Amino acid sequence: MAEATYTVKRANPRFSFFADAEVTLRDGTGVRAQLAELSSRGCYIDALEPIPVRTKLRLRICDGMSTCELHGKVLYMHSGGGFGIFGMGVLFEEMGAEEHSAIGAWLRKLAGRSGNDSGKNSFSQIRG
Repeated sequence: MAEATYTVKRANPRFSFFADAEVTLRDGTGVRAQLAELSSRGCYIDALEPIPVRTKLRLRICDGMSTCELHGKVLYMHSGGGFGIFGMGVLFEEMGAEEHSAIGAWLRKLAGRSGNDSGKNSFSQIRG
C-alpha cells in the first residue's frame, strides 16, 4: 500500500528558532526548556520534564540578545522516544503590545532567513 503524503496546514507558519526558555508553572515550579519552533500564536519547546496538556504557564524566551515573557497553555505533548526529552506545543495567551513586538521582530528575522522558500513564510502571512 502506498503511503499518503501528510501535509500540515497552519494558519500561522512556524519557523525553526532555537532559544533558551524558562517555564514557570502556577505553583512556582521552574522548568528549563529549549525553544525549537516559533509562530505568531505559539511555540514548540523541548524539556527534560513533561508538562501536562492544558497546563497554564509563564514562558520566558531568551535568544541571547532579546527576552520576552508571556503566558501560554500546553496544547499537546510528545515523548522523546526514550531519550528523556519531552516536546510540547504551547499556545500564547494574553499578549500585550510589548510581547507582540518581540515575537514580531523574531519572526521578521526568521522570515528573512527562509527567503529561498518561494515566499511561503513571508511576514504578511505570519501576522494572522
